[in-house]
Amino acid sequence: MPPPGVCLNILEARRKQSGHGSAKNPDKFFQQDYEQLKQYCLIKGLRYIDERFPPDRSSIGAGIVTPSDLDRVVWMRPTKIVPNPYLTVSGISRFDISQGILGNCWFLASLGALTFQPDIFKEVVPLEQTFQENYCGLFHFRFWRFGKWVDVVIDDKLPTINGKLIFVHSKDSNEFWPALLEKAYAKVCGSYADMNEGSPADALMDFTGGIHIPIQLSDPPRYLWDLMLRAGRSKSLMSSGTQQGETSANSILPNGLVEGHAYTITGVKEMLHQGKVVRLVRLWNPWGRGEWKGDWSDESPLWKTVSSEDRKLCLSVADDGEFWMRLEDFCSFFTDFDICCLCPSCLDGEEPCRWRTTMFEGRWVSEVTAGGCMNYKESFWTNPQFRIKLHGKNSDNSCDENIYVSLMQKPDKRKRHMYKNLHIGFSVFQVNTTHFCIIERKLNIEDDQKKAHFFRQHSDKYEEVGAEQLQGLLNDQILKGDLKSGGFSIDACRSMVALMDNSITGKLNSEEFVCLWNKVIKYRDIFYLTDVSRTGTLSLKELRNAFNTLGKMLSDDMLSLMVLRYGASSGHMSLESFISLILRLECMHKIFKNLSDGKSMNLRESEWIYLSMYT
Repeated sequence: MPPPGVCLNILEARRKQSGHGSAKNPDKFFQQDYEQLKQYCLIKGLRYIDERFPPDRSSIGAGIVTPSDLDRVVWMRPTKIVPNPYLTVSGISRFDISQGILGNCWFLASLGALTFQPDIFKEVVPLEQTFQENYCGLFHFRFWRFGKWVDVVIDDKLPTINGKLIFVHSKDSNEFWPALLEKAYAKVCGSYADMNEGSPADALMDFTGGIHIPIQLSDPPRYLWDLMLRAGRSKSLMSSGTQQGETSANSILPNGLVEGHAYTITGVKEMLHQGKVVRLVRLWNPWGRGEWKGDWSDESPLWKTVSSEDRKLCLSVADDGEFWMRLEDFCSFFTDFDICCLCPSCLDGEEPCRWRTTMFEGRWVSEVTAGGCMNYKESFWTNPQFRIKLHGKNSDNSCDENIYVSLMQKPDKRKRHMYKNLHIGFSVFQVNTTHFCIIERKLNIEDDQKKAHFFRQHSDKYEEVGAEQLQGLLNDQILKGDLKSGGFSIDACRSMVALMDNSITGKLNSEEFVCLWNKVIKYRDIFYLTDVSRTGTLSLKELRNAFNTLGKMLSDDMLSLMVLRYGASSGHMSLESFISLILRLECMHKIFKNLSDGKSMNLRESEWIYLSMYT
């Protein structure tokens, strides 16, 4: 039996805190350990075959290969395709890449950008892998996926027809890093078909774990050129895309650009042209061919008007898919511009990077934290909220005045084509320090004496009450008329006894009973105070207000769990459930306060079982 989901969430959070999921210590995708699998294959003399992404039709997926061609597909290892395969040949370059029949130019444009950053590239593609030493048909690659790095294992069987790779391949037939990397990413996405169509920003972030800065070129910022220059200096990955045409086809326009196509931005440069500064952007088509035909293209006579040094440095007359164009033309013919950087220093020009990164995770849960947009003022405030503190002008570091917020949607489906991209956003508010109202109730000694007398009248001969007696007293006398949902169950009363039973007798003495009575009345009063709808139950909004009244700040995840555990199927909470919930929460806080160092708590197994099975 696996541990409960809440336990798994705690374990995952602890793993992150201890460094798991970092670039140096990535999580194992599908729990497949590269080193263990490699040692097993080498000892057994086997060639690895990946059962989680097998070399068959399921890994190709539907809709990208015709049924007749699918019958002709043969999965071959590089050692069977060519006599001397290598992971890389003469280094890495964008010009290594040639797109196959898969419509994943968005991925290849990002891949082209990745080749400009060798330090980042070797994090994604471990370069110590070879087809020569200790080869067993096993390779691995690393991607950043929604907050953590994962190590992805694959076998090296690749889909071919007539001995030729049908998806991405290198222009050098002996080089296989593009094809193997594409296969690993296809495994992450679910299949090769799941890579058909997408946004370069997705892959850029998966290659870097960096900050995504999207720019709409229909309304570019006035500092666009300076931003591009700084991004180029700060080891950023950049891409852009053209407007989709009337159909989904990638039609080639008369100017040489491809409709609905992703391009890599490979350079930006200022140079003198007829005594004036011209700003040029260099782009690369991941098809490896097909270029812009307008001003500053390879054959443009404008190159004769610049210095011989600039011409020699920049101009390359070859049909390799790479070309220059003016910044103005770039903004006219391209729709979006994506920057992905390890640090947003390109935004403020600060070097070295002084930014600090913090990641928050939240989720929208129906009736709990799915508050909707600001049009729904009654529920908007229940959306996930994250509070941060900026030091501002009082700090020695001027960068502390800036904040960059990026929002990412984490899918809940295995296959990429099943992702449902929601229209999501965020609002930023300036919040002053607030103090929540804490209701305190002074003990009334005379009142407590009356309660003690009442207790003696109804207790057993040892002046104690058990769960059965407590049930009757709460339902029929103390809270008579207040309980609308059938009263406290015997199980709820057993829980109350356990929570208040300091002497561990299974019963409450006079002092424990009076203390419980006072708490029950206090929580009842807060219940009625926050039940503004007068329904006799607390909605999620009202429950949150009740916690605020008690001075207890709860995360959205914690509130969701409490509703699932103590609320009705409607999401509302009765008085009985509310009292049981608050009593338990208060008890857990006290246990932690007494057994912890204020930050964490260590328990032996016997201690943990002792606590959890009674309280």
